[in-house]
Amino acid sequence: MTNLDPRSMIALGGFMSAVMAMVLLFMRRHYPPSIRGVGGWAAAPLIWLGSTLLFGMRGAIPDWLGLVLANQLLVLGNVTYYMGTRQFLGQPPTWRTWNWVMAGSTVVFIYLTYWAPNYPARVGFFTLLMGVLYAVQLRFMLRHGGRNFPVRLVEVVLALHMLVLAVRLGSIVAGKAGSGLMEASVFQTLYVGAYVLTVLMLSIGAVLMATDRLRTELEHLATYDSLTQALNRRALLQRCEDELERAQRYGNGPSIMMLDLDNFKAVNDTHGHQHGDAVLVHFAERTRQVLRRADRLGRYGGEEFLVLLPGADTAAAVGVAQRIHATLASGHPLDCQVSIGLTSWTGPQETLDAMLSRADAALYRAKAEGRNRTVVA
Repeated sequence: MTNLDPRSMIALGGFMSAVMAMVLLFMRRHYPPSIRGVGGWAAAPLIWLGSTLLFGMRGAIPDWLGLVLANQLLVLGNVTYYMGTRQFLGQPPTWRTWNWVMAGSTVVFIYLTYWAPNYPARVGFFTLLMGVLYAVQLRFMLRHGGRNFPVRLVEVVLALHMLVLAVRLGSIVAGKAGSGLMEASVFQTLYVGAYVLTVLMLSIGAVLMATDRLRTELEHLATYDSLTQALNRRALLQRCEDELERAQRYGNGPSIMMLDLDNFKAVNDTHGHQHGDAVLVHFAERTRQVLRRADRLGRYGGEEFLVLLPGADTAAAVGVAQRIHATLASGHPLDCQVSIGLTSWTGPQETLDAMLSRADAALYRAKAEGRNRTVVA
């Protein structure tokens, strides 16, 4: 333990802060702008680095740098991390509130450093302030963070360090605050070590949360049509295959509808492709609103779409088709007419190619019979 005195631990914390700041700055530069909050996460380790440098030079620099500013930078780094977390989870930052907290705590630190020097009181106030900040962030993440592993990791880190802070606050109340931050005692080394480990784990948690979000976005791009947000052809056909496999084991197979927007080429030629894109988006939104929870809408190609209706017989599927026709005749400027070819599962011998062929033939008949109708094959 002699080689892990508080000053060495602080230097180690500064080094890890620098490394994690470089990693997060690289991510901020190369990750898509839709992943927000990475800038705050990258700034936090840089601020922590500044704090550790000032703490490490205590005794060689004035107290307003080695005590007041060093403590405030440590608090500011945690506030910045929290603001990054809020942005990442889609919530606005609350800088105004925390700026007032920072201003008030600065006054307290100055008072306890110069006007009424009191090391136990200063450490106790800092410990309480950090505990409150961690508690606010933990509560926020429990409410908005979801249940994925990176978020849970950060929550556990916050909770464990809150426990360490509670123990430290208890020791201060018991009159065992020590004589100074650089006191070479086992407990002081453990407290500083807990801070160093927390800085590292919070930074790792930020990297994991951003990477997990990137993976989710890439999976979404690989699965959904970028314009209509319907499933793309590959993803929908895979879901159809999965549903047929389920039906072969348990029965009660699906129905499939093939939909084609009537006279869509004329819409593009008359109003332009941007208007045509708006019509496609409107069609997909309205169609999703009338589908059941288990149903899946996919873009099959161009203005042609496919709807998978798990467990729906022909009567139920016809009912869905009628709702689609009705919702597209509401009088909205982007409403359109649609022809639908519908087919249902016929038994365990059924194949997807056969169902698609029947649905396509039924769609062709709907077009031939005057459009804007549903034909069952």
